[in-house]
This record gives sequence, C-alpha cells and structure tokens, in this order.
Amino acid sequence: MIVATHLRTQNWDDIAMRVHSVTPSRAYAAIHASHPDIDDFIAMVSPAAEPYLEIMAQRAKQLSRSRFGNTVSMFVPLYLSNLCANECTYCGFTMSNRIKRKTLTLEEVDQEAQAIKSMGFSNLLLVTGEHETKVGMAYFKETIPRLKRHFPYLMMEVQPLSTEHYRELKQLGINAVLVYQETYHARRYAQFHLRGNKQDFDWRLETSDRLGIAGMDKIGIGALLGLADWRTDSIMTALHASYLQKTYWRSRVSIAFPRLRPCAGGTGADTFTLTDRQLVQLICAHRILHPQAELSLSTRESAHFRDNVIPLGITSISAGSQTQPGGYSDTSTTALSQFDTEDNRPAADVAAALVKQGLEPVWTDWLAGYGKA
Repeated sequence: MIVATHLRTQNWDDIAMRVHSVTPSRAYAAIHASHPDIDDFIAMVSPAAEPYLEIMAQRAKQLSRSRFGNTVSMFVPLYLSNLCANECTYCGFTMSNRIKRKTLTLEEVDQEAQAIKSMGFSNLLLVTGEHETKVGMAYFKETIPRLKRHFPYLMMEVQPLSTEHYRELKQLGINAVLVYQETYHARRYAQFHLRGNKQDFDWRLETSDRLGIAGMDKIGIGALLGLADWRTDSIMTALHASYLQKTYWRSRVSIAFPRLRPCAGGTGADTFTLTDRQLVQLICAHRILHPQAELSLSTRESAHFRDNVIPLGITSISAGSQTQPGGYSDTSTTALSQFDTEDNRPAADVAAALVKQGLEPVWTDWLAGYGKA
C-alpha cells in the first residue's frame, strides 16, 4: 500500500516537536511561500503563526476564488442506517448504546429521496454506520440504483471495504467515498475504538489506497479533531492529501474538518480542544498548501462560524442535515442520531446566506450526461 506506507514512516513525536519549535519569522515566510510544501504547512499551523491569521485568511480567500470562482457546492447527508458493530467512545452509533436502531426499507429510501429532492439537492452523501453484515454490499446493491435515479452525484461514508467492493460501488453509481482516519495516532486510536473491525488501525489507513486503485472519482479524508493533538493530526492529514494527489492523481481529494461534538451516550473521555480561531487557521493552511483540493465543512459547526469561514477557503458544505435515519420524510422520528448539529437552518436559508456574501451555491457536483459511457 503506497500511501499508507508513506504515512507509517512518519514519526508522530518528531512532528509534534517540530510544530512547536517554529519561529514567528519562519511562520510569516511560510504564508508567503510561492510553492508551499509540508514544512510550510507545519509552520502555518504552529502556535507561532497565530498572530498572522488575517494574512493567512486573505491569501486563502484569494486562492479559493482563483481556483473555484465564487462557487460553493451544496450536499446533504442521507442516513440509511444507524446500526453499528463497533464500540467507539465518542460516537452516538456505538453498539453499546441501547437506543432505538433503524435501517431504512426501500420504500423509506424512496420517501427520503423525494423529501431531499424537494429541498433542491442533487448531490447526496449516503451514511451507513458500520455494520457490514446487515448494512453491506447486498443492501447497497438494492438501494444505490434506486437513489441514482434521483441524484446524479452520490457520495458515501461507509466502513472500509475491499478494492473489489469499491469497484462494485463505482459500478452501482457511487462517485465518492469518504473514510476518516479519526486520528493518525495509533495509541490514541486504540483508546477510543474498543470493539469491532474499526479497531484495525492499519486496515483503515490503507483505505485510500484501495479507493485509488479502484479509480473512485473522489476520496475524502480527515481527522476527527479533538481525539489527539489537532496540529499533529492535521499535519498527518496534509501529508495524506499530498501523497494521494501524487499517487492517485486521477482521483480528486476532499478534506473535512469534523470537530468532536456531544452525542448520545458520550463517555466524556479525555480529548483535546480546538478553538474557532485555530480551526480557521487550519482551514487557511490547507487551502494555501492544497489550492486544488475540496475543503468541506458540515453542520456540526454553528451558522455564525460557517458564514464567516466559508468565504476563506471552504468549497463544499452540507445543509439542512438530519443525522437520524428517516429524518427528512418523518420529522417526528426519534431514532438515534450520530451527533448533535449546530447549524440547523433550512438549506434554502444557507444558500441565501451564501448569495448575500457574493457566493454561488451549486446544488450538484456532476451533470448526469457526463456519467454515461
């Protein structure tokens, strides 16, 4: 596994030491580098760079408008199931939570599709939980073709699968797969993942290689910010993105910035805090290092925060999200949700807020005719 092999050679402690030894002059120079590299990224996410946040924001904004124009892609998650065969101490789906579980029937999938279409979306993210035996390929073979009739671009958050299964998903109509490493710190990873296949750190780390080999159009990566030191985890994410772009250059790379949020049954385990200002610093650093990459921000963040940071570097956002299966067509449903959301505005209001800032909301990532052989 080429990308995973590169990542395994990185020494977490050495990176953590480097980021805290950056000087203010080195940070300033990194922001203005004509061809920034990973050393510049380390400088930009260092404590020494914090006084230069406004300068970073201006450069990130200029790069975003230069590469993407004024467009911001809109998508919405559809939770197909909240079944999970893993024990993860930070997630509401964790298997020990004795709360109502639900997997959508085909009829319910159709109802959800109609409800989402009425919101204006053509770009859909399918979220499945991680239960391979009950919500696996057999279920996907039934549901994905039905959804493909309505949505030309389908993304998926699903448990790590084999290369062959990713090829099957692509043939069924999946255009993008997002699998987050949660944290690149192996020992911390073990502390949060107590049972199930998700305990296999290496299998998860090798996921983007299998997706690249399968020829997936877009590969989504990221760390769950808060499980470990955010600066070091983000440097690993930046390395991950750089290796992917060089190795599987036919696939687009998407980077997300999920912060830990309260959830049903959360354990309150020892975690790290990432402030709003530090998250802005991180987003700007990624935009400067990766001007071509899609940067995505979800409704985990507040409306106020999203409205202020999207113009700086974000090119893809979710809106109007329901994080429980069946939540769009039946607003009275009480099934377990994965985490709390902060931006609960209707999708139309989010789009209107973008327009007010001179941005153009784009409701689809792909035109149907381009997907035909």
